[in-house]
Amino acid sequence: MPHISRLSTMVAVCALLSLLPGIGSPGNARAQVYTIGATGFPSAIRVAIRENNASGEPDPRGRIIYVTNVNFDQYCRDVLPNEWFSNWPVASLEAGAIAVKMFAWYHHLHPVTVDNFTFDVDNTVNFQTYRAQSDQPSTDQAYYTTRNLAYVKANKEIFELNYRAGYENSPNWQYRNAQKMSQWGSQYLALQGRTPIQILEFYYTGRMLLTIPGVGRG
Repeated sequence: MPHISRLSTMVAVCALLSLLPGIGSPGNARAQVYTIGATGFPSAIRVAIRENNASGEPDPRGRIIYVTNVNFDQYCRDVLPNEWFSNWPVASLEAGAIAVKMFAWYHHLHPVTVDNFTFDVDNTVNFQTYRAQSDQPSTDQAYYTTRNLAYVKANKEIFELNYRAGYENSPNWQYRNAQKMSQWGSQYLALQGRTPIQILEFYYTGRMLLTIPGVGRG
């Protein structure tokens, strides 16, 4: 089941990493602007696997056991059904697929080092919930339908699309003001007939949709 009741944003990442010893800085990578057309689409992403908690779930504060290279497409496919419910409307899933991809792509370009492990994301709510081979047909379809699309800043800069759970039966206006998508809000707007792009436009202002050169739908 998706961890839909919790936040999955860079705010959480920064809060956790500030408490962890041994964190390194990506240095000049943070100053560089990565744009669509000048930056290649990732083929793989480095995922830090953390130890589980007593409930058998990956622990956001747990020890890093190892770092594994995961095919980028497969990573996104294995995140989406853990962040969005796979039976939600197609428009919600497609908006979520773009958000999951852009979040992952940004962090692929801005790796971190914790306890001598260098990685792009971990498998917990610190970044996005990743469970290997957990993809579902409906979320796979949403990902591949939008695989060649990027939602970026006006200067074509690749930037993470942050999101939070929000509340049911509401568009969650408060997140629009914070440039964050509500997962429940995306479901609500989809049920109101909004398209994936209209959902993204509702939450992320001043950004635009682009086709990624050389990248197909899959």
